[in-house]
Amino acid sequence: MTTIAVVVSISLVIALTLTIGVFGLRVSRTTSDFFVASRRVGPFLNASAIGGEYLSAASFLGVAGLVLVRGVDMLWYPIGWTAGYLLLLVLVAAPLRRSGAYTLPDFAEFRVESQTARQVASWLVCLIGALYLVPQFQGAGLTLSALTGAPTWVGAFLVASVVLINVAGGGMRSITLVQAFQYWLKLCALLVPVIALWLSWRGDGAPTSHVHAVDWVEPLQGPRATYLTYSLILATFLGTMGLPHVVVRFYTNPDGRTARRTTVVVLALLSVFYLLPTAYGVLGRIYASDLVASGRTDSVVLELPHRMLGGASGTLLTALLAGGAFAAFLSTASGLAVSISGVLSQDVLSHRLHPVTAFRIGGVIATAGTLALTLGTQGLPVAHAVELAFAVAASTFCPLLLLGIWWRGLTARGAVAGMLVGGVLSGSAVLAVMVGAQPEGWAGALLAQPALLTVPLAFLLMIGVSVADPAGPPLHVGRAMVRLHLPEALEVDRGTYHPMAGRSADPRSI
Repeated sequence: MTTIAVVVSISLVIALTLTIGVFGLRVSRTTSDFFVASRRVGPFLNASAIGGEYLSAASFLGVAGLVLVRGVDMLWYPIGWTAGYLLLLVLVAAPLRRSGAYTLPDFAEFRVESQTARQVASWLVCLIGALYLVPQFQGAGLTLSALTGAPTWVGAFLVASVVLINVAGGGMRSITLVQAFQYWLKLCALLVPVIALWLSWRGDGAPTSHVHAVDWVEPLQGPRATYLTYSLILATFLGTMGLPHVVVRFYTNPDGRTARRTTVVVLALLSVFYLLPTAYGVLGRIYASDLVASGRTDSVVLELPHRMLGGASGTLLTALLAGGAFAAFLSTASGLAVSISGVLSQDVLSHRLHPVTAFRIGGVIATAGTLALTLGTQGLPVAHAVELAFAVAASTFCPLLLLGIWWRGLTARGAVAGMLVGGVLSGSAVLAVMVGAQPEGWAGALLAQPALLTVPLAFLLMIGVSVADPAGPPLHVGRAMVRLHLPEALEVDRGTYHPMAGRSADPRSI
């Protein structure tokens, strides 16, 4: 009975996703629609879409699993993932939209006037996107396997196929509508069951067994806990602004002011959502603590309804959660596929193909390549896999954006040096963890949480190399800073300057 209900629920989510995607395809008629939804997405719709793609498998399943295992220490995950948007709001959102770029490689080339910087940024987008896509496919396989007994590759292949259809079909305009719908679906899919579970807990006498262990309710317990916690905080706070699939959404806003409004709405939506996985983690500690010993903590959200309620109500709520989980996988994977497709189409495929054709082929490469990578990384917890992608983003694009926007002294050599060293060091740590390297002592701590070392080093290198660079800042740095910091409607240079003035019809300039 449960298997049938889960299959029906997932099928409905997929059908609705494809239906909305088909509608998006019907209204996607231009290259601008495919790449940036013609830059006409309003704050509420865009914030819902950002919430849809940002709240991934790590948010829907992984946070509850981590809280189940480690307790209050793991609350830094939802706090950091939300607070990252506050920094994005204050420091990055509006200037980034005013840059007129579409992707992070576009911004790198625009700001430091270097093709080398653009190429390094392109490779980093693909790396971060792949690292973030892997846990989405993993989570899909875990969900379908836990609830139906299907092999784990089936769920991953199913999500990859639906994502590819939507991305190749309608591009950014289609994905915007799909992701906005999926945010509200995910919120309802977690909210309705947790209310029923809370009422059941109250009716059961509100037990608190397994909750009061010191190492679970008191933070910063264990060896090197202080380093690991602050490294996690740094990665999550600063990594958000360097995530390609998040940044690209701000290019769909009409102007910088709308981009700021979008970020404010995102903060509200994420704050509401992240209350729910935490509640599942606490209830899991009471009713499903055996999952810790079995290593199945990522499935705690899916198992609680049957354990606490049973019967038809448990089956229906489990099916609802399965549908919400698949919405999480689909929305985040779609955003990542769009960001990787945009980079591949512009920097690899556009020289020989029409931009839309190149975009579609880039989507195939992104989804198929990451699906193959997923098959070799089945044992990594989904939330930790996402956290590692944040560490790479914080060590590479965060310094580029903050220094590029707020310091006119950044040079091409400085930007390339910082991105390369930050990317190589953090990326090496990520790959070591993904292949199962777990050394003891400080070496293990640095591999598990590299951000506290790699982020400051990337900033110092960008600043130091830029200061020592004999070539100095780019030739048009003054014009670039004006574009980044003046409102779009303001005209300067005798009324001839506008942020989009002189931009070509190249897709990266749309």
